[in-house]
Amino acid sequence: MTYGQRYELLARKLETCIDVAKLDTADEKEAWTLAHDILDLDEAFKELTSGLFRRLESAELSSDEINDVLLEIGEQLRHIRYHIDDSRYFAYLRGE
Repeated sequence: MTYGQRYELLARKLETCIDVAKLDTADEKEAWTLAHDILDLDEAFKELTSGLFRRLESAELSSDEINDVLLEIGEQLRHIRYHIDDSRYFAYLRGE
């Protein structure tokens, strides 16, 4: 299944959730924002757990290479934070 197909399927499913739908605005349906965020989070978590964390554990790395991997981990965490902050549904995580 393509990203677009997954996105549409998930967004349509999320539209049926009352707690998601009540966060819609005139300009944006929360279900579609949330679907995008969830799919991007899925990819970011896979990159962290299957890629970067394994790379950090498994290889003989120089100090500079370790630093590079840690910076990549930080960028993935920044990406994750963006998607958490992007969603009105997850506002409670921001203390809102």
